[in-house]
Amino acid sequence: MKNKLQLVFIFASLLLIVAGCQKLKRPALGDYPKDANPPGGPLKFYVAFDGSTADPLMNAVDSIRATFPGSNAFTTVNGISGKAVQGSATNTKAIKYSAPNDFSRSTSFTISFWMKNSVGQDGAQFAFSMPSTVRKDSWTTNTQTFMLIEDKGQSTADSAAVKFAVKDNWFEFVNDRRVKGLLDNNWHHIAITYNETTSKVSFYKDGQTMVSGLPSSFYDLKKGSNPYGPMDFSSVTGFAIGGWSQHIGLPGPGDNPGANGESWAKAFAGAIDQFRLYNKALSASEVQALFNSKL
Repeated sequence: MKNKLQLVFIFASLLLIVAGCQKLKRPALGDYPKDANPPGGPLKFYVAFDGSTADPLMNAVDSIRATFPGSNAFTTVNGISGKAVQGSATNTKAIKYSAPNDFSRSTSFTISFWMKNSVGQDGAQFAFSMPSTVRKDSWTTNTQTFMLIEDKGQSTADSAAVKFAVKDNWFEFVNDRRVKGLLDNNWHHIAITYNETTSKVSFYKDGQTMVSGLPSSFYDLKKGSNPYGPMDFSSVTGFAIGGWSQHIGLPGPGDNPGANGESWAKAFAGAIDQFRLYNKALSASEVQALFNSKL
């Protein structure tokens, strides 16, 4: 009898051991998207504007480091993907960030966003601007980089006069180089890249070269008469989406109001969505992928 009890005990113990060694089914984790930008990845600043709260600051939080804006005078509207922000012709404020995270350490870069706008405002509408600690006589040197769209008199619904400046280098799409179809009140993707190896800037609209047929020298970024090489944004002191430095409390020295007291520098009157800053020059295919995926 004792031997039988021992056998039963051994058999039961074996069953417990086998059961304990079985691989249990992993519990469901939910349908989460894969992380396309791991820690230390190239995406340094990203605002989707997808918040739906009554607090405008919550609706414009950068998701890379949970950076809140200092102010946001824009309203929330439907975007190219989820929600977006909308300015107005009477707006005098931009979305203000203390810094674009560590994008300022970038030696090459990509600036990517979606915009929706139409003609109807005097002056220059600033899509974004990065103020600087550098202060000289030229108002441009108070800002490391910015993009603006000239309006009445220079832009039409079919052709937009677009200007991008970085490090006192101007890239102007004006006159016969204006950007087709940008101000037709539809969503368009904009991407600007800089490659430190080639010292070249590239411009894209809706995944394609912004204006075709321009000479290669048009895209050269210079430091004096030499290729610029690695970018230096170390003097950047803030970041404005939908406006220029003065719209976040840092006016440039050359912004002289006209006779009626109004500044020529205007905040963005259209809508902006999916604002991204990378510390690398995205390839043409990577820019095309952002456009195709509405990112």
